[in-house]
Amino acid sequence: MENKEMQKEIQKEIELEAEKQRVEETVEIIKKEILNYINKRKQVTEVLINTRKKAVEEYRDDEDKLLEYFDHERFIKEESFKAIDRKLKEMTVLQGSPYFGKVNFLEKEFNDEEEVYIGRFGLTQEEAYEPLVLDWRAPVASLFYAGKLGEAKYEAPMGEVKVDIEGKRQFIIKKEKLEGMFDSAIDVKDEILQMVLSKKAEQKLKDIIMTIQEEQDKLIRQQRNKTIIVDGVAGSGKTTIALHRVAYLLYNYRKILQDKVLILGPNSIFMEYISTVLPSLGEIGVRQQTFNEFALEFLDLSNIMSTGEYMEKVINKEKSFIDTMIVKNSEDFIKELDKFIDTLNERYFIIQELVFNNEILVPKLAIKDLFEYYKSMPLFRRSKKIKRILYSKISDRRDEKVRDIEKWYKNKISSLNEEQKNIEESNLAFKRKLKIREVIKEVMVAKESVKWLDNEDVVQLYNGLNGNRQLTADDLAPILYLKIKLEGLKLDEQIKHVVIDEAQDYSLLQFKVIKELTKCSAFTIVGDKNQRILPILGEIPMLQLEKVFDEIEYFKLNKSYRSTKEIMEYANKYLQEEKIVPIVRSGEKVVERNFGIKEEFVKEIHTNIHKLQKEGFESIAVVCKNIKETKEISDLIKEKTGIKVLDREDMIYSKGQIIIPSYFAKGLEFDAVIIINEQAKNNESEKIEQNEEKLMYVMATRALHKLFIYNLD
Repeated sequence: MENKEMQKEIQKEIELEAEKQRVEETVEIIKKEILNYINKRKQVTEVLINTRKKAVEEYRDDEDKLLEYFDHERFIKEESFKAIDRKLKEMTVLQGSPYFGKVNFLEKEFNDEEEVYIGRFGLTQEEAYEPLVLDWRAPVASLFYAGKLGEAKYEAPMGEVKVDIEGKRQFIIKKEKLEGMFDSAIDVKDEILQMVLSKKAEQKLKDIIMTIQEEQDKLIRQQRNKTIIVDGVAGSGKTTIALHRVAYLLYNYRKILQDKVLILGPNSIFMEYISTVLPSLGEIGVRQQTFNEFALEFLDLSNIMSTGEYMEKVINKEKSFIDTMIVKNSEDFIKELDKFIDTLNERYFIIQELVFNNEILVPKLAIKDLFEYYKSMPLFRRSKKIKRILYSKISDRRDEKVRDIEKWYKNKISSLNEEQKNIEESNLAFKRKLKIREVIKEVMVAKESVKWLDNEDVVQLYNGLNGNRQLTADDLAPILYLKIKLEGLKLDEQIKHVVIDEAQDYSLLQFKVIKELTKCSAFTIVGDKNQRILPILGEIPMLQLEKVFDEIEYFKLNKSYRSTKEIMEYANKYLQEEKIVPIVRSGEKVVERNFGIKEEFVKEIHTNIHKLQKEGFESIAVVCKNIKETKEISDLIKEKTGIKVLDREDMIYSKGQIIIPSYFAKGLEFDAVIIINEQAKNNESEKIEQNEEKLMYVMATRALHKLFIYNLD
């Protein structure tokens, strides 16, 4: 028995040395590739400079030709440099850590033994047939993320390939050195997953490729032309899935999707937080913005209520505001807008005949027929089209009248002899001018008479419908909806895939508007129904999307990879159903303390933040429920702690100690979180409202490693 164990150890040592050797060899090849691409870039530069000099000499006297050359040359330069720069960046990343996994499998059809190494990017040497390192997004790489050894399959360009997975290995490679390796079936107890999950918040986002789980990988690799809706608990990797799905789709369908992907996130703090993920996967040029930013590109509005003020009204339970908000986020409100549009279609324009010089040029019935003929057009586009047609009729009649005047003038002149012509010609020319002037006057009168076809601005129409109240985020989708239905508003650029994160906060109307504007058929929609703190009647719209999209598929994720078991079990207290399944990563108990004296509370926060900093935690958040609490607490503690206040959505956060209201913390994660609960007393005596529970759930699940609840009496 001891002999067998010894043989295993010896074999393991031999394999470790072989893998170390392979890492060294791969790094050397990568270094050569980097030099190769630097030389290529130099050659392209020299060719471009020489060609440019030649073109300047050749077309010195022909400016148009020179401009035409430079336009073409700029295009070639961009394409060449894009390709070379992309490969250089990829090789530079791979140099330090060429790959993170290996799969050994038997391809059943040909009985071929295969071994592939998987990295952040692919590497194939010139004139080689097989890749040295396979990109994690390649179809065969999905075998690495499969949950078990044995029979499996993957989708290759030529169809489904059946295999037997014989082994998987994971590597820790840092600074060109192999620091460790694990043979693993990639389950959730995997040592590398544990290691990555134990990292600080900033590192964890970028190291996720090597620890993507089977259920996450399945979502990342879903078909391009479908809409997937992921309802996942806090920490289940929803944002990770969405961003890696974008990277996967761009890798496999670059020609179709390049510069045609849109990501919509909850707020600017969150968008800044995730902004480095796609570039770390080699993808740049993906449009990332909030829904408000997206909407305001179409609307000339400057008086929208800020997100902070909006959320304060919700959290502070301002009844009239919340009642209006619930209405505007309901399906019934869409029906009300549709009724409003129908009424405008029937009654907005009072049809009048077109008169020119006391003559009916186009009768009412003919104009009514035009409205009917173009009824597939939105109302205000239709009216503009009809106005152009009527203007054309006026122009035709004007030209006809002018031709008649010219004919009259020529006939008069030709009927005169030379003597009469000398006397009458200037008089006739003056009369001709007067007649033409009369025609022009009639044209102006006729054009003025079709002003009934002009329409009010859509925002003015909506303001009337809205009782001229201050506009909020809830009004952007309705205004866009009216502009789509009345003006035919659409996005200028082409979008082929849309990602919506924190989708639990979207109304059905927002989903409809995004679909209508982008004309997109494929969406990746992720959210957590338990994190919707905005009140709503009935089911969350994110879970009713069959009313908006075709060919959709729902997925549920219950496993959380973010926080320790203790933190997730604490957060589970605030969920009514479908509890979180925490991954077995134990940490310290959640600390809950009551404070009656403010001095004690300030001292404790100061001591705790310094202690956490000494322990190496770089991102520490004090999370309050609202802005009032945030400002009160920051005034108490900032002198001693130097804590930064994040009280606006346009602020940027990377790391450090911050104090933040709950609604700006959504989607973010921190190494340690201190929750300030100023309403603890009230909560003890009566059941916490459902929205209050969801707020506590959101706040608690921001913590990766340590969570503190400070109750203030």
